[in-house]
Amino acid sequence: MEVSYEELKRKLIEKNINPSLQRLKVLKYLIEHNSHPTVDEIYTNLFHEIPTLSKTTVYNTLKVLAEAGLVKVLTIENNETRYDSITENHGHFKCDSCGKIYNFSINVNLLEAVNFEDLTHYRISERNVYFKGICPNCLKNINMTKED
Repeated sequence: MEVSYEELKRKLIEKNINPSLQRLKVLKYLIEHNSHPTVDEIYTNLFHEIPTLSKTTVYNTLKVLAEAGLVKVLTIENNETRYDSITENHGHFKCDSCGKIYNFSINVNLLEAVNFEDLTHYRISERNVYFKGICPNCLKNINMTKED
């Protein structure tokens, strides 16, 4: 999805965030590459455009964007933090074969049907739905290999 720098600048200013070049580039990358990238992926892909960019700047930018609610932090596995520009409720599916993460729609109202009695004395601040398995593309490749 293509997005203009003016639109991104407006979003940052609305959240009282200084719209620096680095912040604009990181946010634009996240929106246009909805692949749930890691800090390393963002840094590697933006370094050629901003040679002065550091990983620390990417980390700090993502922290500011997450605190403002402009991006979501995904921790699908203990050592893997990724970032998502879609902040509306949705689920994630990670393919065990190719590692790609897919978004899928969820009906948040259906979560109300889940029994949360064990959590009655807890304050829930976030709900995440994650599934892991094999994506259709990898399944197709597995099935093609078996047929050979």
